Amino acid sequence: MNVKRGAVVWLTGLSGSGKTTVAHALADELTRAGHLAYVLDGDRLRDGLNAGLGFSPEDRAENIRRAGEVAALFADAGVIAIAAFISPYRAGRDGARRAAGSDRFFEIFIDTPIEECERRDAKGLYRRARAGEIADFTGVSAPYEPPLAPDLHLRGGSVEESVDRIAALLAERGVIA
Repeated sequence: MNVKRGAVVWLTGLSGSGKTTVAHALADELTRAGHLAYVLDGDRLRDGLNAGLGFSPEDRAENIRRAGEVAALFADAGVIAIAAFISPYRAGRDGARRAAGSDRFFEIFIDTPIEECERRDAKGLYRRARAGEIADFTGVSAPYEPPLAPDLHLRGGSVEESVDRIAALLAERGVIA
């Protein structure tokens, strides 16, 4: 096993931006290279650990707080935790960084235009939000605070290019060889 040290790779962006797709492709690539990697995503955590939380600002903050703590535990165990969460508030992402430690937390902003996110929306969430059926939907009726200084800002490009850029960042920062 090729483990240098655990880390948290935190992918943030709007619903439909490609976070989970990139997360799984990155995990596959890291695993093929002999690294321990695990994907944490909003749907997975909301089906279990965070099942009782809604989408109010307070519940969103608690969802991200819990996700950040879990990701930090994975990193403590030597795993590269790849967290794919909208995580709309900077304060929540900053809290996840504090939980993991700044030296092993990497904030990756998947910056996809909302029009593209809506085009990709297989669940029809944007349509429902715009029709008023979903309250507090990030990017429509609830805010998204983009990172001010992410470790990596991804705009466009293929999934493979995104994975390559994230892997290069992890290598540069001594997480992987």
